[in-house]
Amino acid sequence: GINAEYGAREGQMGAAKIQAKNLVRTRNYITKFIKMRAQLQAVSLRIVTLKSTASMTDAMRGIVKAMMIMNGQVNSPAMQRVMMEFEKQSEFMDMKQEIMDDTIDETMAEEGEEEEEEAVINKVLDDIGIDLSQALVDAPTGATSAASSQRTSVPVGADGASGASKPPAANNAANNNNNNNNNNNNNN
Repeated sequence: GINAEYGAREGQMGAAKIQAKNLVRTRNYITKFIKMRAQLQAVSLRIVTLKSTASMTDAMRGIVKAMMIMNGQVNSPAMQRVMMEFEKQSEFMDMKQEIMDDTIDETMAEEGEEEEEEAVINKVLDDIGIDLSQALVDAPTGATSAASSQRTSVPVGADGASGASKPPAANNAANNNNNNNNNNNNNN
């Protein structure tokens, strides 16, 4: 660029043309080298990708072997029996916990506690501006009639509660509580 410009100013047009030709060739070579470099980088990236794919394939092969070994060692019927026993024991534990909770609630309950709880709840509702009796009066009647028709189709157990609304463990606990109350009444 500068040499061709200098030659043109000095009147040496032949030298300026040669300098301009060299400049154009140099720019073309630079462009070609940049393209070749980009192509080499692309090839290099492709090689890295192929290596990664091969490594992943080897890793997956190892995982499949490990999974086959583990599946061979697992006895499905035995595992199913263990899971069924776990579920059974868990249900027993839940039932016993519920009986314990009910028993503790009964023994810890004092007379008048329910009325006191009701008074506290009513005070809280009054403080936040909710009138429970008014809310019940304002409730839609269509939903209550549908709910009452559904309630009539539910069978009622011996203790007066619907059998469908409580789990079996709760029914057993309720029956035990009724028996305990009957025994307490007989002892007095």
